[in-house]
Amino acid sequence: MIKIKSADQLKKMCAAGKVVADTLSEIAANTLPGMTTLDLDDIAVYMLKKHGAISSFKGYRGFPNSICASINEEVVHGIPGPKKLMEGDIISIDFGAIVDGYHGDSAITIPVGEISQEAQKLIRVTQESLFAGIKMAVAGNRLSDVSNAIQQYAEKHNFSVVRDLVGHGIGQDMHEDPQIPNFGKPGYGPILKPGMTLAIEPMINVGKYDVDQLSDHWTVVTKDGSLSAHFEHTVAVTENGPEILTLRQEEK
Repeated sequence: MIKIKSADQLKKMCAAGKVVADTLSEIAANTLPGMTTLDLDDIAVYMLKKHGAISSFKGYRGFPNSICASINEEVVHGIPGPKKLMEGDIISIDFGAIVDGYHGDSAITIPVGEISQEAQKLIRVTQESLFAGIKMAVAGNRLSDVSNAIQQYAEKHNFSVVRDLVGHGIGQDMHEDPQIPNFGKPGYGPILKPGMTLAIEPMINVGKYDVDQLSDHWTVVTKDGSLSAHFEHTVAVTENGPEILTLRQEEK
């Protein structure tokens, strides 16, 4: 069942979204070669404490940290640890926070120092595909209109869309109905209504869309070892169009 949020509930989600946005901005500004993924997790822990928020991720189904940190061919759900970032890497950071019982969830892919032109293009297209999907999160549209817009944009630039992982509804639970694939034909699925809140999150690969899960039972990687990028925003469907609840200052 898709839960419709009241104005008061959306205010709480906005507060959670701001914590998420500010934290991701802080992580992005401080991601440098030589840092470990655990160093980046420490920034998230500090920001949660600063804002009096709770991690959405830590303890979720046993996940041990406050961010997911996924490097290069790692698509999502990488576990922070002692691995050092190297010049030329790209790293996807997924982060969620709870404020007053409501979740915000967002992800960005960050260049580490100077990166290749291919990696730059991948990051740009993945972020732009997210915004292409968000533009379709309009009351009266069908859910698959969002999915199709993401797929069309990514494939137009000769990248592939991961099919085994999806976006999701969000609110008092981090994962609510509906599931939101990043591919598919337009005109299908639930009709979007004001008060719906969606975590839209394209995961885009340079190579093929096939993925595997590592033995840690969390980290998902591209099967062919190609680079992958991930962007996500929590979005509210409103009478006046989509409202991004996790918009970072640098995106405004």
